[in-house]
Amino acid sequence: MKSMRKNGVLCIVLCTLILFCIGVMPTYSLENPAKADGVFESKIDYASSAQGACLMDVDSHRVFYSKNDDLKLPMASTTKIVTAITAILNYEDLNTRQPIPQQAVGIEGSSIYLKNGEMLSLKELLYGLMLRSGNDAATAIAYMVAGGIPQFAELMNSLVQSVGAKNSHFTNPHGLDDPQHYTTAYDLALITSFALNNPTFAEIVKTKNIKICEDEENYRYLVNKNKLLYNMPSCIGVKTGYTKKAGRCLVSASLKDNLKVVCVVLNCGPMFEESKQLLTLAHEKFKSVEIIEPYHYYNSVLVENGEQKSVSLYSREGLRLALSNDELYNINVEYDIPKSLVAPVENEKEVGNVKVYYGKHLIFSEKIYTMDSVKSRLLKDKVKDILDEWSL
Repeated sequence: MKSMRKNGVLCIVLCTLILFCIGVMPTYSLENPAKADGVFESKIDYASSAQGACLMDVDSHRVFYSKNDDLKLPMASTTKIVTAITAILNYEDLNTRQPIPQQAVGIEGSSIYLKNGEMLSLKELLYGLMLRSGNDAATAIAYMVAGGIPQFAELMNSLVQSVGAKNSHFTNPHGLDDPQHYTTAYDLALITSFALNNPTFAEIVKTKNIKICEDEENYRYLVNKNKLLYNMPSCIGVKTGYTKKAGRCLVSASLKDNLKVVCVVLNCGPMFEESKQLLTLAHEKFKSVEIIEPYHYYNSVLVENGEQKSVSLYSREGLRLALSNDELYNINVEYDIPKSLVAPVENEKEVGNVKVYYGKHLIFSEKIYTMDSVKSRLLKDKVKDILDEWSL
């Protein structure tokens, strides 16, 4: 009988808890965070001689300028951007020296003159790849990472597809001409934007010169072929390229006042001059503006019937946009935050949202969460009364 009484009281307690929680549980429906594409109207007015070109903000992927940016073209040694980031992401030990395979010796085109059995690390090969455009370094990397060129090309294609490059296909790591080896200016800008967010890649492509060596008596002194690194202070890389079929190709990048821009020109005679002009125009016309900082904290909101009077709120994902001055005036931020919550309140509970509009266009939305849990004082008192009555 005593056991039945205890079970009955526990049942009452549980039911009370469930009913109370159901009664105060709010429901919310929010859109997933999303950034609009093609909403902004400001563009750079420029007449490039390139067959394909794309000027892109690295952070938001906003396109400032384009010319035939969806045209599939050969890209020569700018391929090595994909080679480098693929190797970095698929090989753990970048610094331990490994023997150079025979398959990487004597590759046609640009070379760092590797020798069979020579001991170099993957990172040293990456410097030879990106500074001197070594086709032998590209081949050695492919064998070191994947065991061969076809296997490495599979990794390259898998990576670019995951990044969103839908009109690209790679058959080799060096960029020598092949009918099935192509990209677009837009895809290459997108891939490079992704790669520049990798610290190892970013470090390598902005390096002007470096010494790589098997030992102190056998070394190579590498000097970067990218002229913009020497005559444009804001330049941070990334890669030159040339074959007769592809023409002169350049992917370059610039960082100034938090605005990071990548410029792609394919089959462009004055590739350095035009890239510098486009990058300069981007920094003159646009600014990087932090609309909402990541992990932004909001004022606390009152909690009714809670053991604490209030709870703090925050949002997770931030928003930084590249905007012209005119566009900045059309940005509006709206907050949907309740005036109060009813306890109990769970930690990390969705309770509101922040939305960013450009004019009437919703370009970003993010949920707002509680930073802590708050127990219900009213619920605690009810349970205590039940237990007190049971103990009589």
